[in-house]
Amino acid sequence: MQLALDVKISPASRPLQGMAQAAIAVQFERALASADGITGAHCVHELWMRGEISLNVERALERLWSSAATSIPDWLPMRFIHWLPTAYEVALTFRPDTKGRSNIYLALLDYGDRGAGEYGAYVGMSKYSPLERFDQHKAGIRAAGSVLRRGLEVLTGPTLHLQYIRHADAARIEVELAEALAEAGILVKGGH
Repeated sequence: MQLALDVKISPASRPLQGMAQAAIAVQFERALASADGITGAHCVHELWMRGEISLNVERALERLWSSAATSIPDWLPMRFIHWLPTAYEVALTFRPDTKGRSNIYLALLDYGDRGAGEYGAYVGMSKYSPLERFDQHKAGIRAAGSVLRRGLEVLTGPTLHLQYIRHADAARIEVELAEALAEAGILVKGGH
């Protein structure tokens, strides 16, 4: 039986969490065969959150991007990031008080030239969507140097619940999220 996962289902809710690994593998193969990027993304994400070895996650990402690129949700990263489960865990501890027009976002930074092959994260807030703001950084528009030079992609998933929030909440959460991610061992920029 093919799952019917909706694009509105947050990866943080982990809809496949109760499913056995073998069942996830079956759903993943079905998703590939039908070019279902949403279900495939949830399958890959669940394995990632369970601590699947990086090689297996990278292979699954490659297969999914090859067969269903146009339907993969924005929240699925294009590459393996070992600390992604930690980013979800930390980000989910933050809750805004009310709705508004500000967004919290994470940008993946490449620090591979520092010898460790390590990724970092930039924490920011903006009235623009995370993807729009990332594009602005890369175009040099009010750009943080770290994102301009090292930015690879937006990590939408961990902060999906921190979109369209009140400016005061966003300003507080931006700082606290950056501090909490750094305390969890992630190389962090931004969060002013």
